[in-house]
Amino acid sequence: MNSTITNFGYPVNIIEEYTNWVVMLRPVQLTLGSLILACKEDVKSFSALSNSSQRELSKVVLDIETTLKFCFDYSKINYLMLMMVDPHVHFHVFPRYDGQRVFAGTIFEDSDWPGPPEVLRKTEIKHELFITLKDEIAKNWGS
Repeated sequence: MNSTITNFGYPVNIIEEYTNWVVMLRPVQLTLGSLILACKEDVKSFSALSNSSQRELSKVVLDIETTLKFCFDYSKINYLMLMMVDPHVHFHVFPRYDGQRVFAGTIFEDSDWPGPPEVLRKTEIKHELFITLKDEIAKNWGS
């Protein structure tokens, strides 16, 4: 695995692993169900992805959107490819909500709706809730 993937908590935060990609629960939950979608290749430019990774990406995105819609009924979804601190190809995936969502007895709000997400916000959740959230998404993967 490249350093970007390990920086986001692999293998602890893993939800699903593909041949060329890994999906992890984002350590900081900006919105409910925030994910990291990272390429396993040691590439630092989107245009440098192999044909295999490019082809597989559509399946991974379909699984992400299907799962998060099923679990949390997001209103929109944002994929941000920033690669400033962590240089390998990866996306921050932010489901966006036009209203509150409740998960495991906790209220989640999308404070930036309908504008762009403030990616530097540090939204802390308890470790137990983080694990419950990761398990919920993983068990419904591809639903």
